[in-house]
Amino acid sequence: MKTIKGLVAVFVLSLGSQACASGTLAQLSVYDRTESRELPLHWHEGRAYVVGRPGNEYRLVLRNRSGEEVLAVVSVDGVNVITGETASPQQSGYVLTPGRKLGIQGWRKSLGETAAFYFTPLPDSYAARTGRPDHVGVLGVALYRKKTADPAPIGHIGPQSRSEASDSAVGGAAGAAGVPEASEPVARESAKTQQNASRLGTGHGRRETSRARYVSFERASSAPAQMLTIYYDSHRNLVARGVIRAPVAPAPQPFPGFAPDPVLGFAPERCAGFAPSPRGCRGNPAQSCASAAGLH
Repeated sequence: MKTIKGLVAVFVLSLGSQACASGTLAQLSVYDRTESRELPLHWHEGRAYVVGRPGNEYRLVLRNRSGEEVLAVVSVDGVNVITGETASPQQSGYVLTPGRKLGIQGWRKSLGETAAFYFTPLPDSYAARTGRPDHVGVLGVALYRKKTADPAPIGHIGPQSRSEASDSAVGGAAGAAGVPEASEPVARESAKTQQNASRLGTGHGRRETSRARYVSFERASSAPAQMLTIYYDSHRNLVARGVIRAPVAPAPQPFPGFAPDPVLGFAPERCAGFAPSPRGCRGNPAQSCASAAGLH
């Protein structure tokens, strides 16, 4: 197994995570930075969805639930959030220490800066603007356990072999492609333009400080130990797809409660639980509340 370079972000959160996609290794949630709230999950046919509002900035919140370091390879709209390559689980990711929460605010531009995530119509999304619109609307995390050191055989304690030393010195992602995949033909994209125009994607927003550093991480396996996925779209689109039920106007009720006073600023007297007149109970004595005695 090859050793890769992961990133440890300095920006660590202490926020709660209630609406999240959760596994044994980690939890994933989406925090709307514009509205200062965690987006609730809507479950539909085994998938988790959140509602994005166009123009709102957001961040991904990852929490390591395990007692060991894990590597999280993170993708937004099918694009690796660190390298900008078409996402593959074998690429670089963030290393989370046990029990910590990490906020991923945007596309990493350097070890000290990111470009903010924000919800936006598909044509303005980072994936679409770089020729990769097919997987817009999904957030993914591939989680890896760290390989533990094997005990040295009895009678053989010494330096690594040449091949082992070579493997441990490899930096970057094992098997990662050098360039993003080519986009599909223009004619095919044109046929989808009208259909995709209303879908929501993630934009490449303002630059902001977000510090990280490289660390080494050797994966315990070539395949991820766990995958977390959250889908997103606008409220209108999720209602149209049946993910969220459209609001239904309540049916009229025969006994909705007491009749409100039509005179502003006037507090009428209550008459034994009945609706008072605008002038309270000070009308004709024959029509007073006392005449209603014996009613049930």
